[in-house]
Amino acid sequence: MIDEEGIVVEADGAVAKVAILRKSACESCAAAGVCHPGDQSYLEAANPLGAKKGQKVKVVVAPQVYLKASIILYGLPMAVLVGAAILGKNLAVTYRGEADSDLWAFIAGMTCMAVSFFFIRMYNKKVEKTQEYKPVIVEILG
Repeated sequence: MIDEEGIVVEADGAVAKVAILRKSACESCAAAGVCHPGDQSYLEAANPLGAKKGQKVKVVVAPQVYLKASIILYGLPMAVLVGAAILGKNLAVTYRGEADSDLWAFIAGMTCMAVSFFFIRMYNKKVEKTQEYKPVIVEILG
């Protein structure tokens, strides 16, 4: 489980906005600026325990959710890029000859990858309204 500690900033029924606290290990980590950009990072979490504003909580993201989101966001566009580039190259060689086939591969790959990001964004808007990918508050610490 991927877990973080934070303080509830806003609580609205089944959803809470949590300010994530930096851990001591974050200070020596090279990726700290990516995980926790700026001074404070916030996330929206499911609130089945009914945590109130100001309470310290433990927030958990299931590893399978993290993996699924990573595959959708990174793996899918990369597969589309490579597949479309190969298809674009083969079509260009078949219909136009070897000249400029790399350019057509590039154009096909980048265009299809951009389209895949559009569909991922539409999917994101759909699942944003569900609890499927949301972190969950599993414990009120004090």
